[in-house]
Amino acid sequence: MSFSSHVLDSVSGTPAERMRLRLHRLAGEVYEEVASGVTDSDGRLKGWELREGRYRLEFATGEYWQAKGFNTFHPEVTVTFTVDDDAAHYHVPLLVSPFAYTTYRGS
Repeated sequence: MSFSSHVLDSVSGTPAERMRLRLHRLAGEVYEEVASGVTDSDGRLKGWELREGRYRLEFATGEYWQAKGFNTFHPEVTVTFTVDDDAAHYHVPLLVSPFAYTTYRGS
């Protein structure tokens, strides 16, 4: 299974470039980090391979907003999701501002 993410900055209306993401997979009762990366100039991160299981994707929103000179309510955004289809592509987009965010399962 392949994975991608796309982060958009709703303050500027542009891609959220250089946001750090970390991916953790549930192993027993604890989550273990399996990948990390930074969004590209289009706010995208892609190329991670996943297997079935439960994951936590952490977006370092606090670092991102601090670098832009904003205070933020959310120091990070964590999206927990389940991978259950070997043939599917998993896409997790994030629309962010300093005080709000939204996400969904993309395609």
